[in-house]
Amino acid sequence: MISSEIKDVPDFLPAGQLFCFGLGFSSQALAKRLLPNGWEVSGTVRGEQDESIAKNISVCPFDGSCSSTEISEAISRATHLLITIPPQPSGDVVLQNFAEEISRARNLQWIGYISSTGVYGDTQGKWVDESSPLLASTDRNRQRIEVESAWLKIGKDHGLPVMIFRCVGIYGPGRNLLISVRQGRARRIDKPGLVFSRIHSEDLAQILEASIKKTQPGEVYNVSDDCPSPPAEAVEYACNLLGVEPPPLIPYEKADLSPTARGFYITNKRVSNKKIKQELGVTLRYPDYRSGLNELLKNF
Repeated sequence: MISSEIKDVPDFLPAGQLFCFGLGFSSQALAKRLLPNGWEVSGTVRGEQDESIAKNISVCPFDGSCSSTEISEAISRATHLLITIPPQPSGDVVLQNFAEEISRARNLQWIGYISSTGVYGDTQGKWVDESSPLLASTDRNRQRIEVESAWLKIGKDHGLPVMIFRCVGIYGPGRNLLISVRQGRARRIDKPGLVFSRIHSEDLAQILEASIKKTQPGEVYNVSDDCPSPPAEAVEYACNLLGVEPPPLIPYEKADLSPTARGFYITNKRVSNKKIKQELGVTLRYPDYRSGLNELLKNF
């Protein structure tokens, strides 16, 4: 049963101005929900504007190395701020370049920072929730823990509504296993007992929107579907949908994986999503990879 707290969530979300540090997959999914309701959306890109970015989204160049007047002014106007740029070797480039502007911004009603469930490290398949110990085993995820703390601190010190969203692997239109299978890139890595969690981009966007409707400064939310499952199983399901022979199973010990990819395989956990349901009133549209891939297949 959903908590009675969700009655506090308004059905109507007044239009605002969203600025995104990183106009990537996650930001564009949220923009797609907000733009039809009169929102203004803008954000940063590293180089030339990606053709996938909607024409009614304003872009600002930002390579992470220095601040700019254009971005500083956008922050001062923004009512909502989304940060999706991951930590760099030097740290968090947003806080390094714009902490002062953000701390002074008086229009901000919501700040969302996209983190990773990698901060929980390896629990050998046990469930984790937002209160679980942070046991990151890679430098990148240890940095995420530090950056999460920095964002929560700036929120507390300056009375800003900062929330952390710890995401699992994000998939959706343009980025999914059906595409990997069709392009011959999908592999079935066999590591007994290992499970991955996933989230469809549309569900991530609705979770962010639900948080905007019911802002809870300082809160942390896991963003995951209901169905942690073996990665090889999901690849096999995608192959079956497309009517192709699944690739052979490759023992994990013999798999040629990049350091980033290997990082996903060395940790094993099940991610609880109870909090987004109970506190934000979210009902996932795609509660498992099967429902998500089935829908993606319709437009494939």
